[in-house]
Amino acid sequence: MGGDVEGTDEVLWKLVVNGDGEAFGALFDRHRDRVLRHALRLVGSAHAAEDVTAMVFYEAWRRREYVRMVNGSIVAWLLVTANNTIRNDLSQRRRYNYFLNRLPAPAHSPDIAEVFADEDQQEFEAVTLDQVFARLRQADRNVLTLCVVEEMSIRDAATALGIPEGTVKSRLNRAKQGSGTYSTKFPVPMR
Repeated sequence: MGGDVEGTDEVLWKLVVNGDGEAFGALFDRHRDRVLRHALRLVGSAHAAEDVTAMVFYEAWRRREYVRMVNGSIVAWLLVTANNTIRNDLSQRRRYNYFLNRLPAPAHSPDIAEVFADEDQQEFEAVTLDQVFARLRQADRNVLTLCVVEEMSIRDAATALGIPEGTVKSRLNRAKQGSGTYSTKFPVPMR
């Protein structure tokens, strides 16, 4: 379709379903502000509303074969998709915050001088640790990270990962066995 793109939503959407980007652009220009205002009312932030609007039109393009017209318009589908996008984002944030709140508080804050002491040794150990991690399963890496690198207790690691303490101990042992000669540098958590 060349030049100016005009027509009803239904006419344009038939072109969009066949991959016509200009027709999609015309529908975007036609309905963007309405979706943006709707999202802004719900999220209260212009930046977040712009993100929601972008996601809505991304989903419209991605799922173009499944978009339903209501009274010859795609507006209802766009607004419902905005609601779903906002709901999904809120659910994701809740899960993220729930997980963060379940993590134990750090035991102490290290002295900044300790953090930067002996950088060459730290770089060498980081490279070696990366090599060790590359050989381990993801579940074993998670346990090794929490118990050894972050110095969490077995109980705290089990809580953070949502698994029994015995599983943490087994994975830690397996990770240490899989790390070869580097395993002598891993302290054994006592709790």
